[in-house]
Amino acid sequence: MASDMRSGGKVQVPEDGTLLPLMEAFYTIQGEGYNTGKAAYFIRLGGCDVGCHWCDVKESWNAELHPLTAADSIVEQAAAHPARTVVVTGGEPLIYNLDYLCARLKENGIRTFIETSGAYPLSGSWDWICLSPKKFRKPLPAILPLADELKVIVFNKSDFAWAEEHAALVSSHCKRYLQPEWSRSEEITPSIIEYVKANPKWEISLQTHKFLRIP
Repeated sequence: MASDMRSGGKVQVPEDGTLLPLMEAFYTIQGEGYNTGKAAYFIRLGGCDVGCHWCDVKESWNAELHPLTAADSIVEQAAAHPARTVVVTGGEPLIYNLDYLCARLKENGIRTFIETSGAYPLSGSWDWICLSPKKFRKPLPAILPLADELKVIVFNKSDFAWAEEHAALVSSHCKRYLQPEWSRSEEITPSIIEYVKANPKWEISLQTHKFLRIP
């Protein structure tokens, strides 16, 4: 067992990833980015030290508030749903070793997607990597060329330069998205629209699940 102090509280997590702090898991429609509109089973792990002040799931930050759950049980629940896609998110899911979870999901014919800030080394085997870099803790250089999707949250106009900095480091096949931070969307969305019109390598991502009022 390993003591993990990075996630806001002391929590004993096996290094092999057979137990994970599960905040919630639910079947829904993907709301953001490239896979918007597709059914998927979401696995949200507790624990994050990236600390975005505008985070809309701050209750995920402290891992000790969320029960350690057998990865086998998580997979069993995921496999009970018709969509054969799982999105692992957080918190910051790469705090933990996700090799075992991914292996068990793939044994059940389930595609594996992850949403990460890239602040920790990549573990697990992924069919889709959504990298959402945060200024509060920059992504590790090794993950940037592996990203299938770069999704930058735009809180103010200085975030466009931040987005371009990381767009220069991802692969040519990586999809690039600018997403308005929800609390400032009315103010910042017009600037994003104009930016995408002037820089069409980017696309706009919206949090459609919030408009639809679904998880």
